[in-house]
Amino acid sequence: MGEGKIMGMTMTITMTMMMMSVYGQDYGDAFTKSILFFEGQRSGKLPSSQRLTWRKDSGLNDGKDVKVDLTGGYYDAGDNVKFNFPMAFTTTLLAWSVIEFGNLMGSDLQYTLDAIRWGTDYLLKATSIPGTVFAIVGDPYADHSCWERPEDMDTPRTVYQVNTTFPGSELSAEIAAALAAASLAFNSSDYPYSQTLADRAESVFDFADKHRGSYNDVIGQVVCPYYYCSSGYMDELSWGAAWLYRATNKQYYWDYVRNSIYNTYTAGTLGYRDNFAEFGWDTKVAGINVLVSQWVLTKKLEPSPFVPDADRFVCSVLPESPTRSVAYSPGGLMFKDGPCNMQHATTLSFLLLVYARYSKDNGRQIQCDNVVVSPDRLIEFAKGQVNYILGKNPLGMSYMVGYGNKFPKRIHHRGSNLPSMEAHGDHIDCQGGHSYFESQDPNQNLLTGAIVGGPDPNDSYPDSRYNSSQSEPTTYMNAPLVGLLAYFKTAAS
Repeated sequence: MGEGKIMGMTMTITMTMMMMSVYGQDYGDAFTKSILFFEGQRSGKLPSSQRLTWRKDSGLNDGKDVKVDLTGGYYDAGDNVKFNFPMAFTTTLLAWSVIEFGNLMGSDLQYTLDAIRWGTDYLLKATSIPGTVFAIVGDPYADHSCWERPEDMDTPRTVYQVNTTFPGSELSAEIAAALAAASLAFNSSDYPYSQTLADRAESVFDFADKHRGSYNDVIGQVVCPYYYCSSGYMDELSWGAAWLYRATNKQYYWDYVRNSIYNTYTAGTLGYRDNFAEFGWDTKVAGINVLVSQWVLTKKLEPSPFVPDADRFVCSVLPESPTRSVAYSPGGLMFKDGPCNMQHATTLSFLLLVYARYSKDNGRQIQCDNVVVSPDRLIEFAKGQVNYILGKNPLGMSYMVGYGNKFPKRIHHRGSNLPSMEAHGDHIDCQGGHSYFESQDPNQNLLTGAIVGGPDPNDSYPDSRYNSSQSEPTTYMNAPLVGLLAYFKTAAS
């Protein structure tokens, strides 16, 4: 073989490898890291199996002021407060990921179940007193004025609750959904625990339904300034009932879902069907329709309004749909209103993947006016969003910390930014950490697997911890990505 041909082949192979390094994705590596992230968000006494070893015990006195053990659970984002509403939603989606894709998770299935159990063990504690559900641990105002490690917390660990006199149905019903979904995830590996979760889910749902009211009216002064204001609770009641039907097969819950979908108007909010395109920690409507479509299609039940509205959701997202309502960056990332945009890319892509599988199993396609959409197209679209997140974008940047060669280094996260307890054993007080926050240096500890808020609508990312909307990770952005990556790591192989 001539020298020129050898050189040409070498250049071709080199270019191919470079392209693979930029655009080829190791979904298995990303999946493993997406689960590892949750260990970095743990509160409480950490187990000996803890793999992110720069994190240490924290919040060991949580609940002491109300004489209830409220240790454990997750810090939802880059701060040190436990907001139980988004924590429950995170747990629901982790459980749904196992239900749909657990058989594809391999050796990481146990780590995923561990992540779910870390949430459900805490949610069992938060619902251990009949007629009371604990909503928040920590003082958001005090916490957000500080920049300190969770291990150093010296701000008040105030406990906020809802009860029969001052209810919070959205919080309680989301916890019921999380426990019901988790009962399915543990059904084969730990049946007694699964039954414990299902029983508690039923009692908490009963509380949420019988004592209706929004937690905005009870603890709005501490949740609303910090983003977790609720838009209404009827969708959570329907969502909780749907998960309870799937977990228990009790007709009562299916009747509840069907009866409630036409009675979901709350003062100042849109009705159920008006929110067909919304899904996230606050609004559950698109998730309800996709979830319910599984048994509606399989059992040949009356599809309306669930399947038609799930189809409408699909058509609101896909770029080629005449009825598309989401925007896209020049590089192809979906955008919806509000901060932390990456939550939309992960949650909606997860729904599309799940709905594609349900539709394919039942031999159906989706009609978006004059455009016919196959289930394979939904899978292709979801994969495109995942690829963007992992680095196939104009910046060539992975938005998962620790994945790829280029990823965010200055994320808005106290524990990641400040030196670890091993590196700096002395206490760092409330104001003592601000010099680290203001520094341009990369964070000192790698929060492996964390998904940040992501780029702006023009695909720009400043990598600055000052810009929390773009640089802060959250548990509910990561949770749906777990299922997506479990699927694509298998599909790719």
